[in-house]
Amino acid sequence: METFIVSKVSIVYLSLIMEDKILEKAGKMFLNLGFKSVTMDDIARELGMSKKTLYKYFSNKASLVSASTRAVHLEIEKMIEFVKSQEYNAIEEEFAIKAIFKEMLKNAKESPMYQLKKYYPETYVELMEREECMFKECNGDNLQKGITQGLYRENLDIEKVMAFYFILIFAVHDEGLMDNSVEELFAIEYKVLEYHIRAIATEKGVKELEKQLKIINQNK
Repeated sequence: METFIVSKVSIVYLSLIMEDKILEKAGKMFLNLGFKSVTMDDIARELGMSKKTLYKYFSNKASLVSASTRAVHLEIEKMIEFVKSQEYNAIEEEFAIKAIFKEMLKNAKESPMYQLKKYYPETYVELMEREECMFKECNGDNLQKGITQGLYRENLDIEKVMAFYFILIFAVHDEGLMDNSVEELFAIEYKVLEYHIRAIATEKGVKELEKQLKIINQNK
């Protein structure tokens, strides 16, 4: 009986490892090549498995898109938590978090957010709900940190500032800007971040913002 239980646990463990492997590979392919263009055949081939085996883990492409999107989002959350654990000031932190997204999407052909909205609207809605929660927590913490550090003004209406910034950031990936490359979209996002910080910064904060913009320009 004990041997049977150990064997069953091992099977479940190996299954979870394989599922994670599929999600990691699929997530990278979807981000880089597009949610529409990547097929189940493509993913199976990249993983060196048959499509039949892939379908044992995910019954269709929509379920794989949904699961891989959640996995990528969890990975982003972990990276953001790591950035927040570092001794950055509030403005440095905002630019460090922006760099995470830029690095993750550096090989993408189109905006993943726009593709999800167009081809997998249900998954897009789920993602936006998670993004909004993460954004509010992350940006709320950043605003409080910036106020404490004297980088942001003390009289800010934090809820309104967060809501306005959220609208601006995600508007960048809406249909009207889809003729731009991902690199151009990030250039716009950096402009939105600059606009956001200038609107709430103290004189000390503006100096730190200029310092971060100079670093960005030097690294182009």
